[in-house]
Amino acid sequence: MLLKTFGWSFAVTALGLVAAVFYGGWEAFGVVAILAVLEISLSFDNAVVNAGVLKKMNAFWQKIFLTVGVLIAVFGMRLVFPVVIVAITAKLNPYDAVHLALADKDRYQQLVTDAHPAIAAFGGMFLLMIFLDFIFEDRDIQWLRWIERPLAKLGKVDMLAVCIALIALLVTAFTFATQAHQHGGAHVDKAQTVLIAGIAGLITYMIVGGLSGYFEDRLEEEEEREHEAEEEAARSGKPKSAVLLAGQAAFFMFLYLEVLDASFSFDGVIGAFAITNDIVVMALGLGIGAMYVRSLTVYLVRQGTLDDYVYLEHGAHYAIGALAVILLVTIQYEINEVITGLVGVVLIAWSFWSSVRRNRALAAEGEGTGEKAEVSSGV
Repeated sequence: MLLKTFGWSFAVTALGLVAAVFYGGWEAFGVVAILAVLEISLSFDNAVVNAGVLKKMNAFWQKIFLTVGVLIAVFGMRLVFPVVIVAITAKLNPYDAVHLALADKDRYQQLVTDAHPAIAAFGGMFLLMIFLDFIFEDRDIQWLRWIERPLAKLGKVDMLAVCIALIALLVTAFTFATQAHQHGGAHVDKAQTVLIAGIAGLITYMIVGGLSGYFEDRLEEEEEREHEAEEEAARSGKPKSAVLLAGQAAFFMFLYLEVLDASFSFDGVIGAFAITNDIVVMALGLGIGAMYVRSLTVYLVRQGTLDDYVYLEHGAHYAIGALAVILLVTIQYEINEVITGLVGVVLIAWSFWSSVRRNRALAAEGEGTGEKAEVSSGV
């Protein structure tokens, strides 16, 4: 099971490290290994949240997530995305941006750093909406009840999450981004850039998340109808009507996962520049890490880990909320990537331990109930 799920990750790791040695020697080998570990540590919460969505998809779409999704994650976000950002912000054509990334690495790194406010605002708003929608939903299972219970009541107010997100964006834009900075001899105010990018992130979440939720609801309705008419459909030999709808639902959930992964990868891509400005080495290291995050997501789904440890999803969403705040703060202040990674790891470890304690308490309660039943029956 372990080898089947992580086999491709092991293969990509071997190929990536060999390619690093041929490209830049043993120094590149070490940097690629460090970047892979960095990506995994920063994205573990990503895997937990992805698993919560992926478990609703069938085996076919899980394979799509591991194949086509990996191509998008590795080549799209870890290689193409930094080049596209530079091309847009520096108003360069794609060829010149690629040439700059390979020939003038210091200048390329500077341009990506200049684009950080827009990247952080977009990713921060997208992740913040994920956290707010989760925390404002009334759930049967609550982890930190003293926080989640009152927030679930507040969540009954329509559009509250959107309002809070927009307030956070305004505060960010006019607190962290109003200080004009010198760039190329001209003063540039980051507030407008942050506002536009943040609104774009909010709109992206509402479109992609809304479509995936809509088709998911439609799929559940159709499955209920199909279950009721299952015997009649089998006798008549008619094709199942939910197949196409399931494909639509899975497609939009897949699209949602890709945007979610993109938002999570922002901090990894930006943080990688603290280690290297070589776009090839960066793509190799982050790509290897992305493969493990993908495999871990599927492993969590197939093992039923989220069902066994019910607070894991809560911990991951709290980590998302923390990452969203960190991204918004980094528009003005630098925060070490180690801190970012540790926050997520601590929250998920805490939720895992809480889940273990809950399972032990339920098991002890069940044993106690069983003993009482035996005594009362005279056994």
